[in-house]
Amino acid sequence: MDTASKHLWVRSLAAACLIAWGAPPALAQQAPKTVRIGWAVAKTGPNAGGTAATVTPNYRLWVEEINAAGGLMLKAYGKRVPVEVVEYDDRSSAEEAVRATERLMTHDKVDFVLPPWGTASNLAVAPTYEKHQYPLLAATSVTDKAPELVQRWKHAFFFLGTSAAYAEQLLGVLARARDQGRIDSRLALAHIADGFGVELATAARKAAARHGFELVYDKSYPIGSQDLAPLIGEVRHKAADSFIAFSYPPDSMLLAEQARLQGLAPKIMFLGVGAQFPMFKQKFGTDVQAIMAPGGVDFDSPLIRDYFRRHKALAGYEPDRFASTIQYTALQMLQQAIERVGRIDRAAVTQELRNGRFETVIGPVKLDNQMLTKLWYVGQWQDGEFHGIAPATREGARPALIPKPAWKN
Repeated sequence: MDTASKHLWVRSLAAACLIAWGAPPALAQQAPKTVRIGWAVAKTGPNAGGTAATVTPNYRLWVEEINAAGGLMLKAYGKRVPVEVVEYDDRSSAEEAVRATERLMTHDKVDFVLPPWGTASNLAVAPTYEKHQYPLLAATSVTDKAPELVQRWKHAFFFLGTSAAYAEQLLGVLARARDQGRIDSRLALAHIADGFGVELATAARKAAARHGFELVYDKSYPIGSQDLAPLIGEVRHKAADSFIAFSYPPDSMLLAEQARLQGLAPKIMFLGVGAQFPMFKQKFGTDVQAIMAPGGVDFDSPLIRDYFRRHKALAGYEPDRFASTIQYTALQMLQQAIERVGRIDRAAVTQELRNGRFETVIGPVKLDNQMLTKLWYVGQWQDGEFHGIAPATREGARPALIPKPAWKN
C-alpha cells in the first residue's frame, strides 16, 4: 500500500470510528460565528415607558451576561458562541411590530426573536411566530384566552397568567378587608380601552359580582390620554372605599397625580401597570405607601436580590416589581433550552421549553400547558418596597396594609 493510500485509509477509519462512537455530526461542521437574536420593541410612543422599565434592560442584561461568559454553549460544536443582536423600533404600533417581526424572521433570518412589550403587541405578533415556527415567550401578556391560544399556537408560551386570576386574587383581597370591617362594598373601576384593560375590567366585574361588591363607577378611557382629571373627579364624587384602575404606565402616573391634587383618598387604590415601577416611587415618594398593583416580589429571596443588583448595575435603575422578574425568567429558560439542545434547532428548543424544568430567579419553573402559573397577582408598596400580597398562601407573602394613608405631599 503506497503512502497516499495509507493516508486515505487512516482518514476513512477515523471517520468510521467517529460514526461508530456516536460523535455528534455537527462536530464535523463549522460552528456558527454568532447566535443571532432579534427583537422589535417600543423605543418611541406610548409603550416606550413600559418597554424601558421591563423589556429592554432585561434583554440587554441577558445578552451581556451570556457574552461575558463567552457565549451560549452549543455542545454539538463543543464551544461557546456569542450572541449578536438585530433590533428595530416598533414605535408602539402593533402593525409595525408585526412588520418588523416578519422582517427579522424572513430577511434578517435571525435564530430567535424576542417579543415586544404589552398584551396587544404580543397577541398581534403571535401568528407570525407560529407561521415561521419561532418560539414566542410572551412574558408581558395577560389574557384569559391563553389556554385556548396555546392549543392553536404550538410555539406560544404565556408567562403572566390570565385576567380572571388577577381579578379573583384582587377581589379576594378586597373581600377579606370588607369582611373584617375595614372597607365598604362600594367599588369604582376604570380601565384603558385596549385588550389589556378590557379583559381585566371584564374579569373584575365578574369577580366583583361573585364577591358581592357594588360597582358604583365603571368607565374606560382611550389609549394615549393626556388628561385624566375629569375621570378622577367623577370617581371622587362616588366616594367609594376602593378604586381600581387597569392602566398603562403613563396613565398610572396621571391617575395618581390627579388623585393627589384632587384629594381622592380611597382606602384601597389599585393602579397598574406602572404603579410598581421604580419611576412611580421616585415621583411620589412616601405617598406610594399601601398603593396596590399587579405583581410583586419576594425580597427575602437571595436570587431576587442578586437579580436586582445586576439589573441596576447595567441599567442604572432597578427593575419593575411586576413583569421584570418574569421577563428575565423567560430569557433564562430560553438560554437553558438552547444549551440543552446544544445547537440552533428551534423545533427542539420549543419542545424543551414546553416540557423542561428550569432554574430561574423566581426559583424552579416548569410550564403547565405552555403557561407559567407561579405568579404574584397582587402587590403593595410597604415601607419603600413593593411586596407580593396575593396569593396570601404563597411563601413570602405580606399581609395587606389597609387603609391607604392620606396623601402627604
